Amino acid sequence: MWGDIAIAFLLAFITAFVITPHTIRLAKKIGAVDSPKDERRVNTTAMPRLGGLAVIAGFMVSVIYLLIIMTIEHTIDLTGTENYYIKLIGFFVGMVVLCITCFIDDVKGISPLIKLLGQVIAAGIVVYSGVRIDNINLAFLESNGLDNAFSIILTMGWIVGITNAINLIDGLDGLSSGICIISCVSLLIIFSLNDSPMVATILVTALAGALIGFIPYNFNPAKTFIGDAGSNFLGFSLAIISILRSSKNIYCNCNFSTNYYFSSSYF
Repeated sequence: MWGDIAIAFLLAFITAFVITPHTIRLAKKIGAVDSPKDERRVNTTAMPRLGGLAVIAGFMVSVIYLLIIMTIEHTIDLTGTENYYIKLIGFFVGMVVLCITCFIDDVKGISPLIKLLGQVIAAGIVVYSGVRIDNINLAFLESNGLDNAFSIILTMGWIVGITNAINLIDGLDGLSSGICIISCVSLLIIFSLNDSPMVATILVTALAGALIGFIPYNFNPAKTFIGDAGSNFLGFSLAIISILRSSKNIYCNCNFSTNYYFSSSYF
């Protein structure tokens, strides 16, 4: 297991680290730069904003390579009762839809409503593939499965909400990428402790590796921004990876009086 995790991390790290300088040149060539047009901007010069492409490339290279090798070696089963391969296809297709939408926003600029539509379509594809939050447990109440329609709405709301949350915090050098690295490491620890499926562990490790390969170029003073394509991809991926079937009880104590936790169905 740990050998596969190490490979996932290294592949993603090396790919993102090597490709990021090329995304900087590409962004300058096609005009995908963030200009300091108002006081809200922290950069004083035009900044390339296609760094997210390197993160996405590192993630995809690592995940696809490992899934192929592990399937050949029969150390992972993508065609079992959980239909991992269908869920992964839904994840990847939704990711492509989202990243194309946000890439256009990085280069040309699009309206917030069109970007939101792209996020909703991407989330809908993932939910259609079978990724669902199917149960919520509240303190002092009996746990019951969610109605199918409510489960779909809740899952789509979670995915779109986390996607936008990460996108909105992307305002300072290294902020969104740094926060997501912390999130990935935290999830990896949780996955290791509760014997989560290898698929989810590979996904979160690859995401962490790609981010660590990118962040040297994003630390202050940044050489590039992750851009809308990158920040939306991070939120989208974390939202899906965190919906974990083996993590049945995601427990929270609020104000020492109200306890709740989610039960979910995923990899």
